[in-house]
Formats: sequence, structure tokens, C-alpha cells
Amino acid sequence: MLLRISLIVAILAGLAAGVVSYLEISDKIPALVQQRDDEHTAKVNAKTELASTKVTLKKTQSDLAQTQQDLADTQADRDKQAARADAQTQLAAGLSDKLNKVSQERDDAQSSLAAYKATELTPEQVLQLGKDLKDARAEVEVVNGEKTVLFHTVARLTTELNKYIGTNEFVTLPADLRGKIVCVDPKWEFVVLNVGEDQGVISDGELLVSRQGKLVAKVIVRSVEKDRSIANLVPGWKLGEMIEGDDVSPAHPAS
Repeated sequence: MLLRISLIVAILAGLAAGVVSYLEISDKIPALVQQRDDEHTAKVNAKTELASTKVTLKKTQSDLAQTQQDLADTQADRDKQAARADAQTQLAAGLSDKLNKVSQERDDAQSSLAAYKATELTPEQVLQLGKDLKDARAEVEVVNGEKTVLFHTVARLTTELNKYIGTNEFVTLPADLRGKIVCVDPKWEFVVLNVGEDQGVISDGELLVSRQGKLVAKVIVRSVEKDRSIANLVPGWKLGEMIEGDDVSPAHPAS
């Protein structure tokens, strides 16, 4: 009997506890439902905003790519315009130079024409004057050549005369005489020079041999031809080996 009563009490206590728990849970259910609905709504809104953001981002990326392409096209156009402007500037400068040159030529031609008119000469007379001037220049060149030959001949004869009468100790050569060694024979110590009678070289004339401004030797002319000569080394004047290309100049230049 006591056991039955205990069971009944336990059952009633369990029922009472269940009723209490149900009452407590039933009070929280609406709040939980509301919380679930709020979270669902927030989730839906977040998905909607994310989709909208993705669309906006895609459009922004597309706009950025288009902007970059437009910028590249603009820069390319700018470079083309700059190159075209440079070409036009250079063309303008070239045309300006040509214009100045043509203007100068025109002024020169006008000056020449004015000078020609001032002479009051006919075209035939002008042509004859030109021919006479050309002939006169040719005669002057011939005379100067003969004068040079005559001068060299006089110098050579004077030197030979002085040598025979014993008034000079050495032969003088033109002060501006300059030449080079074109061949060297080290065994017999003679050289071939690229200057001769036409340049005023005289037999027995002495020449200094130098290289880069330094004295190498002294030679004396033994044989003279029209445009070359042969000279021997002067004893005691070998300061170095003579080679092709060495410079030669008068040891005793005429004053």
C-alpha cells in the first residue's frame, strides 16, 4: 500500500514537473520563433545584398576595364597627335630654311643683276671678260710655275757656285720644304724621299729626320729627281732607326 502511494506521488510529481517545464518552454517558444524569423529575414537580406554587391562589383569591373581601354586609346591618340605635331614642326622648320635660302639666293641674284646692269656691258662682252680672266689665271699659274722652277734652278746654281768657290759651308734648302721617307735601306744607310727638284731639293742639301717631333737622324741628299730624291745618313747623326713615314725638313733652311 505504501509502495503504491509512493508511485502515485512520484507520478504526480513528474506530471507537475512536466507541466511546469511545458509552461516555461511555451513562454519561450514565441521568442524563439521570432528570433528564427528575424535571423531568416536577415539571412535573406544578406543574400540579396550580396547578390546586389556582386552585380555592382561586376559592373564596376566592366566600367574600370572600359575606362582603362579608353585611357589607352586616348594616350595612343595623344602620342599620334604629338608625333604629327613634331613632324609638322620639322616640316615647318625645313620650309622656313628653304624659304630663307631661296630668299638669300634671290637677293644675291638681284645684287648680281644690279652689278651686271651697272657695268653696262653686253652679254657677249661679259663672256669675253670671263674668258680673258680664265686665260689670265692660266698664264699666272704658268708664270708662277716657271718662277718656282727658276727659283729652284737659281738656288741650285748658286749653291753649286758657292761650293766651287768655297763661300758656303752648307747648302740651304727652302724653309717650307717638308717631306717623308718612303723607303729605307738599313744596310747601306740611305733613304728615298717623296720630295725632289720640283719641291726645291738640291744635291748635298742636309735634311733632319724626325718622328713625332723627336730628332732621329740627319741625311744628306746625293741624288735628285723631279719629285723624289735619295739621301745618305750623315755620319755621327744616327740617333735612332729611320723608318718609312718619318718626317724630313731642311737642316739649313734659307732665310
